[in-house]
Amino acid sequence: MSALARTPLYATHRALGARMVAFGGWEMPVSYRGILEEHHSVRAAAGLFDVSHMGEIELTGPRAAAACQALTTNDVRRLDDGRVQYTLLCREDGGVVDDVTLYRHGPERFLFCVNASNRAKDLAWIEAHAGGATVVDRSAETALLALQGPRAAAILARLTALDLSTLGFFRFATGPVAGVPAVVSRTGYTGEDGFELYVASGDAVAVWDAIMAAGAGDGVAPIGLGARDTLRLEAALPLYGNDLDDATTPLAAGLARFVALDGDDFVGRDALRAERAAGSPRRLVGLELRAAGIARHGYPILADGRRAGEVTSGTHAPTLGRAIALGYVEAAHAAPGTALAVEVRGKAVPAAVVPTPFYRRPRAGTRPKGEQ
Repeated sequence: MSALARTPLYATHRALGARMVAFGGWEMPVSYRGILEEHHSVRAAAGLFDVSHMGEIELTGPRAAAACQALTTNDVRRLDDGRVQYTLLCREDGGVVDDVTLYRHGPERFLFCVNASNRAKDLAWIEAHAGGATVVDRSAETALLALQGPRAAAILARLTALDLSTLGFFRFATGPVAGVPAVVSRTGYTGEDGFELYVASGDAVAVWDAIMAAGAGDGVAPIGLGARDTLRLEAALPLYGNDLDDATTPLAAGLARFVALDGDDFVGRDALRAERAAGSPRRLVGLELRAAGIARHGYPILADGRRAGEVTSGTHAPTLGRAIALGYVEAAHAAPGTALAVEVRGKAVPAAVVPTPFYRRPRAGTRPKGEQ
């Protein structure tokens, strides 16, 4: 794996005994103590992730807002300073270039956080559609840590003077964390409350160590990509390359609420309007297996013994104690309650379409006011 890129925390991961794997061109920790234990740590207390492999692309200048509006499916006009928006970059035919988060730092400064495996592709796409905005790749100089779980806010509060109680979901603030400058965003990829912290690459180790020390009494633990995947799948959050790709539209993926088809023009809007009018021929659905077996990426989904779709993501859900999956099926078989099957190693395992997300975290008294 010597040709793979490494984050600033590589030595820290090795010192913690992490099992390292190749992911999106990076050498990343898949687990430290085991995926199951790490998954439960995040659901019960808090987990700290190194996600510095993600890319950060900045747009600035008088044309920055207009460029973001033309590039993305969501309505950028809804953003004010300090707000984050989940959105998508689409091709002219409506296929998804990437799903991203967009940060508005000011009327002339925006930041895209993009998937690691798509960084070069996204940079080229954004530059090609920048419309006069200045585009700068900030990925190499930026590290990204994610602190997730019900104890995340209590732990982070010990390291910053920012008032986290007023920081709403999909909002961010700028201020010191552990004595270094940081952007603190109330976002995540686990289905839990939590934060993503953007810091200078050179500060990553110090911030990681400070969080681990501050959260020791709360059970904070380092978490690898393995548990990150099971956590996001329980929350039915899509993974680019599995559940989304260039040949898949956001409407088929059930992401219509992030597509402003009746707003300003953006790349792919005409194709998506046509799809809305005609109806998507296939839909991304949640599946629950009704017998023993695990649905894996690429496994056929059957309706009355006939192939009607394909699994895109699947696992045994640690929190729920049952096998779950996401997959695309023909629209006629997408309604919740529909009886289907998944072909697992040549055997048809009964399954049913179920509402998503599979897991919702407890809400009472745990979530600050805010909106996505």
